[in-house]
Amino acid sequence: MSDEITVQQGFPGELRSSAAELYDAAFGAKLAIAMPNPISRMAVLKAGFNPEFSFVAIRDGEMVGIAGFKTGQGALTGGISFRVLKDEIGVWGAIRAVLVLALFQRNLVAGQLLMDGIGVSPKMRGSGIGTKLLHSLIEYAKIEGYRSIRLDVIDTNPAARRLYERVGFVPVKTEQFAYLKWLLGFGAATQMKYSPDAQA
Repeated sequence: MSDEITVQQGFPGELRSSAAELYDAAFGAKLAIAMPNPISRMAVLKAGFNPEFSFVAIRDGEMVGIAGFKTGQGALTGGISFRVLKDEIGVWGAIRAVLVLALFQRNLVAGQLLMDGIGVSPKMRGSGIGTKLLHSLIEYAKIEGYRSIRLDVIDTNPAARRLYERVGFVPVKTEQFAYLKWLLGFGAATQMKYSPDAQA
């Protein structure tokens, strides 16, 4: 077994289940508010992913990390439409999911690449995969001419914030959601930004 980890943009169809599992491991608690049934939630993710809007880490043919992004052309989770939701969780479940997921929606800004989630296999955490994925995303943003990369990190995930700060992301502003903490499971989210020009 090789310890070599390679990072590539996108992933083939046979790795859709792996991508869904990684994403759900990272964001399942949040997504469960919209889609409580884990089997249905995994089916929605598997059907709704747009692989080309992601970078993935591969080790011995196994996906061990994923970082999604969003641009004006699409997003990793951009295929999670009402139709996909309806097919997997029914009409009323889809309506509920759309309303809840709208709370997490973030608008694009011209010249800015938006991160659409990052997840690393629990057995591989601490091995630098998150850093590799972020560096690949940064390099992609530079090549494509984006002026900055934006992400949001919640107050209950300090480890992720430390990772982003090590790579060069800086906090821009923090939004408080105290009145929604009972529903969302977190009370604040900090917007962080990486500017290639500032890092040069």
